Amino acid sequence: PALMSCPQVQRALLALTVPLETLQAVKGRMLQAMRKGLSRQTHAQANVRMLPTYICSTPNGTGKTAQPGDGLLYYPQRRTPRWTWPWGCWGGVHQSPASYGVHKLPCTACASPQCRGRGQEPAPLAPAVVSGSQEPPPWVTDCPWDWVRSRFGGSATGQLYHVDVVALMNDTVGTMMTCSMGGNPCEIALVMGEQWAPHMPGWWVLGGLHWCSPPSLPADKGTNSCFMAEAQQVEMAEETSGRMCVNTEWGCFGDDGTLNDVLTSYDQHVDQESSNPGEKRFEKLVGSLYLGEIVRHALTALAAEKALFIGSSVAVLRTKDVLKTQQVLEIIDNEEGMAKARRALEALGLQPNERDCCRVQQICRVVVSRAAALCAAGLAAILSHMCQSRELEQLVVNVGVDGELYRGHSRFREILQSVTGLLAPECTATLLPSVDGTGRGAAMVTAVALRLAAQRREVDLLLAPLRLSRADLERVQALMRREMELGLGRETNANASVRMLPTYVRGTPDGTERGEFLALDLGGTNFRVLVVRVAQDGIRMASEIYVIPTTITQGTGQALFDHIIECIMDFQLKQDLMEQVLPLGFTFSFPCQQLGLDKAVLLTWTKGFSASGCVGQDVVQLLREAAQRKQHLGLKVVAVVNDTVGTMMSCGYDDPKCEIGLIVGTGTNACYMEEMQNVGTVEGEQGRMCINMEWGAFGDNGCLDDIFTDFDRLVDEKTINVGKQRFEKLISGMYLGEIVRHILLALVEKQLLFSGKPCPKLQTRDIFQTKFLSTIEIDGLGLRQVRAILQDLELQASFEDSVLVREVCQTVSLRAAQLCAAGLAAVVEKMRENRGLAQLAVTVGVDGTLYKMHPRFSQHLQQMLRDLAPNCTVTFLQSEDGSGKGAALVAAVACREAEPQ
Repeated sequence: PALMSCPQVQRALLALTVPLETLQAVKGRMLQAMRKGLSRQTHAQANVRMLPTYICSTPNGTGKTAQPGDGLLYYPQRRTPRWTWPWGCWGGVHQSPASYGVHKLPCTACASPQCRGRGQEPAPLAPAVVSGSQEPPPWVTDCPWDWVRSRFGGSATGQLYHVDVVALMNDTVGTMMTCSMGGNPCEIALVMGEQWAPHMPGWWVLGGLHWCSPPSLPADKGTNSCFMAEAQQVEMAEETSGRMCVNTEWGCFGDDGTLNDVLTSYDQHVDQESSNPGEKRFEKLVGSLYLGEIVRHALTALAAEKALFIGSSVAVLRTKDVLKTQQVLEIIDNEEGMAKARRALEALGLQPNERDCCRVQQICRVVVSRAAALCAAGLAAILSHMCQSRELEQLVVNVGVDGELYRGHSRFREILQSVTGLLAPECTATLLPSVDGTGRGAAMVTAVALRLAAQRREVDLLLAPLRLSRADLERVQALMRREMELGLGRETNANASVRMLPTYVRGTPDGTERGEFLALDLGGTNFRVLVVRVAQDGIRMASEIYVIPTTITQGTGQALFDHIIECIMDFQLKQDLMEQVLPLGFTFSFPCQQLGLDKAVLLTWTKGFSASGCVGQDVVQLLREAAQRKQHLGLKVVAVVNDTVGTMMSCGYDDPKCEIGLIVGTGTNACYMEEMQNVGTVEGEQGRMCINMEWGAFGDNGCLDDIFTDFDRLVDEKTINVGKQRFEKLISGMYLGEIVRHILLALVEKQLLFSGKPCPKLQTRDIFQTKFLSTIEIDGLGLRQVRAILQDLELQASFEDSVLVREVCQTVSLRAAQLCAAGLAAVVEKMRENRGLAQLAVTVGVDGTLYKMHPRFSQHLQQMLRDLAPNCTVTFLQSEDGSGKGAALVAAVACREAEPQ
C-alpha cells in the first residue's frame, strides 16, 4: 500500500522495469552487434568486439602437464596486479617455483583487464599458445606479455624463474574452462560482477594437473561473456575449421546508442560520474560496480521529490559509492532485507521509517531484476546465434557463470534463468556456477594447450610422409618425364612404367563432321550406350546406363562381352535403330596396346575388373564375336578409344587448342598430341598422334617407392592388382577413401581420434568412400554435417574429431592433386619443348568425378601446375560426356577422313 500510494515511486519502478518486448528487441540488437563484431569488414566499428581467443578446445579429462604438479599462474587485476603460483606438490609437500632449478614450468597468465591493440580500440588479453620465439597475436600489445617473457623465460640474468608461457587468457574464458571439468563441455561463460578465487586448503588434481588455489583474489566488477563459436564465422582469426572461443567484450554494447530506450535518468547520472562517460553502457546497467550507484541516484531523486526520508538530511546520498552493490543484494532478501536496509541507511546517518525501508527495498529489487533481465537478453542472443550457426532445431548447452551478482542472490539467478528461457525457447541452457575461474580455469587452459600441442606433434608426425615438398614434386615431374621418354622409345618401351601407347588418332574435330553415330562407354561398373547426332547446329545425344554386376566383371570375358551386346541391342530397340548400321566408337577405358584405330589389345584389367580370357586379346574382335553369338549383324566398329582420348576429342570440338585429355575419377590417366617423329613405336615422321599415356602405372617399376607411405602400402596389399597402378593408387577416387580409412585407424590406435575407442565399422574395407572426402571438404560445411557423416558410419565423433578427420581428408586429397599436377607439368613442358616455344598455350580437356565433384581438387591441381610449369599457360575445360560424345567424334573424324577427297 505504501508503494501504490506514491506516484513518484511508481514512476521510478516503471522506469527501471524493462518489458519483455523491449528485452526481445535488446536480444535482437545484441545479435546484430555480435555479427558486426565477427565480420572482418565491420569489426573495427563494432561495439561488441567478438575477439578471437585462439582457444579451440575445452577440457576432455585427459589434459596433463609434462610433469604433474608443475604450473604457474599470473593474475593481473584491474587495480592490483599480482602473481600467485599453484606450486608443484609431491607427497603433500609444497615446493616453491625456485626449487625447480632449470626445469621449466608451464605458465598461463589470467588477465581480466584490457590491453590496447595496435591502432585499435582496447582489446582484452587473448590466449596465445606459444612455443620457442613465437609471438602472441599481433593485436596484443602494452600487456604483461613482454614482462612475462623477460622475467620468467630462460636463464638470463635478472630472470626469476624458468617457465614456458603457454597462454594468456581472459577471466571469462577461465570461467568457461573451469565449468568444463565435470565431464560435459561448457561452451558459454558469463561473468557478472566481482569474481573471487576462494582459498581452499589442499591440492586439486585436474586431469593430471596438480595445483593449489591461491588466497582470495578480488577481480573485475564488470560483466563479460564468451562462447564457442564456429571458427569459420570468426573472420578476425585465420582458423576456418572447428570452433573457437570468442570473447564478446559485451560491456561496450550500447555505446552506439542502441540502449537509449532502456537508459533512465539514473543511468545517465551514473555514466556522467564515471571515469569513462559514454562508454561501457551495457556494463553500467548490469555490472556490480554500478548497481549500488544506480540505486543511490534513484534514492536521491525520490528524496528530492519528498517520497523518501522526509525530515532527514540526504546530503550523504550525493556522495559517490556510499552504497555498495553487496548492500543492495542484502537488502533485496525477503526475510532479512528490511532490517538490513534499515541498518545500511542508518549507517549513512539517515533516519528511515518502515515505509522508507520498504520503498528502498523495492528500488533495489527492480535494479537487480533489470540487470538480470538484460544479462538474460545477452545470453539469449548468444544461445540463438549458436543454435542458428550450428543449424540445430534445439540447442542444449552448459553455461558457466561467475560473479557476485550470480552468487549473491537467488532472485538474480531465477530471473536470469527464466527470462533466458522466454527469449530463447529453442535453447536449453544449464547454468553452472564457477569456482575460481581465473585460477582453476587458467590451469585448465594450460592443460588443454599442452594436450593439444602434444596431439598436434603426433598428428603432424603421422601425416608428414603425405605432405610433399616442392622438391618432392619437382622430382616426381622429372621422373614422369623420364618414364615418358622411355615409353616413347622403340627399344625402351618394354621397360617403361608409363606405356605411352599410340592411339592412331591423328586429328581433332574441325567442325565439318556430320551424321549419326553410336558410342559405347565401358570404363567402370556402369556401361553406357549412346546415339550421337552431329549436325551444323551442334550435337544432340540420347543415352542409357546399364549396370554390370560384379559377377560379370570378375567372371569370364565371353559373359562380359555378351552382356555388352545385349545392352546395345536393348538400346537400339528402344531408339528404333535396329534397322540401321551406324558407325560405332567404342570407349574402352583400360590399358590397351592399340595396333590400329579399330584394333586394341588389352594389356591388363584395372578398376576392379578381372574377366578371364581378355588380357592379350583384341577387344574390338571380342565385341564382334559376341555380336555374332547374339546374331546382331548391324555392328560397325570404326574406332576404339580410351576415355581420356574421348575427353580430349569432346573438348576439342569446342576448343581447337585442346590437345590434352585428363581423367581423374575412379581411375586416372592422361593423353596428349605428340610429335610423330618422337613416337618410336609407330612408323612415320609427319604430323602428330594422340598418345595414351596410361600413367596410372607410373611407379610400378619402383621409382615412386619413397613417395609411397605405409598407408599406401596397406591399401595396395588389399587390391586385386598388388604392386600395379601405383600412381593411380595415390590419386584416383577408387583409393583415396581407403587411404583416409587407414590413417584414421592409425590415429585411433594412437588415441588421437575418437578418444582411442575401438571402431569396428572402421575396420571394414571401403567403408569410407571417396565421396565422403568431397563432402567433408566443402567450404562452409559445418562440423555438425561432418559429424553426421561420421555418425552414419557408426563413428561417434566429437567436434575435435571432426576437425581432425577433415584435416586428414584435406591432406590426402591435396597430395593427390599435387601429384596429378606434377605428372601434367611433365606433359606440358614436353609439348612446349617439342615445339620450340618459349611459352605454350594449351587446353586440357578434363573429366572424372574427383576433379568435378571435389571442392578443392581442381584448385590445388591448377595452382601447383602453375608453380611447376611457369612457362605454360594451361586452360582447363571440363568435358561434357567425353567418353560418350568423344568416342562418337573419333568415329565421325574417322568417317570424315575416309571420305574421298
